[in-house]
Amino acid sequence: LFTASGATAWTDYQHFPWTIGWQPNYQTEAHVYARYILANKPDAKIAILYQNDDFGKDYIKGLRDVLGDKADKMIVAQVSYEANDPTVDSQVVTLQASGADVWMNGGTPKYGAQAIRKAYDIGWHPLHFVVSVASSTATVLQPAGLERAKGVITAAYQRDAADPRWQNDAAMQQWSAWMAKYNPQADRGDYYNIYGYNLGFVLTQVLRQCGDELTRENVMRQATNLDMTAPLLLPGIRIKTTPTDFRPIKQMQLQRFDGQRWVLFGEVIEGS
Repeated sequence: LFTASGATAWTDYQHFPWTIGWQPNYQTEAHVYARYILANKPDAKIAILYQNDDFGKDYIKGLRDVLGDKADKMIVAQVSYEANDPTVDSQVVTLQASGADVWMNGGTPKYGAQAIRKAYDIGWHPLHFVVSVASSTATVLQPAGLERAKGVITAAYQRDAADPRWQNDAAMQQWSAWMAKYNPQADRGDYYNIYGYNLGFVLTQVLRQCGDELTRENVMRQATNLDMTAPLLLPGIRIKTTPTDFRPIKQMQLQRFDGQRWVLFGEVIEGS
């Protein structure tokens, strides 16, 4: 229930009727990047770093879904890495040599950080998208070096505790008090502390909707009939599921790292 993965397998209600995802799936996230690229840099030459598994291939498919018949012309390089590779340094050098001016860095946290660092060190500064699973300031950008990460873009769907715009936000203040009471040693800059809080809120709603009928069938019935928000989602983003739509979150907003924190820009973008 609400698997902590954006793999599209967890949205496949026909083959996995007892499993539902939570976050925007990787293809949906890639749709958001592709729509931004088409609107703002339609002549882009795109390079892709991806993990050689379903995780990485979901991002490629998502980009191609939106780019359509322009994909083969716009994507000038795609280079993979294995999940047990020591580094992705050579892959980044190869992508730079392609002449790409847009880069989708599809690394998981370890490799995302390595790729950010290597690109900076070799002087490659394309329009740089880093996937959301590797966007944590505490676990990715700080290890990479905050200065090296300046200017990278990612897609978000929940509030960032480090963003001063939420300083007086009632929901963020409630989360802060909750953290002080139940999780005081945690790093509040860690993306996953807000992630877990939002997810827990939705799980609680599912249980409320179940009433006294706590059967497997009714839990899934309620989990696939949601139309709500959660306290720390970004404004304008809703959770909607149906018996044939196991994708709770399908909207995201882009944000750019300014060297110290993520700064939201633009409008909420709908992924399909």
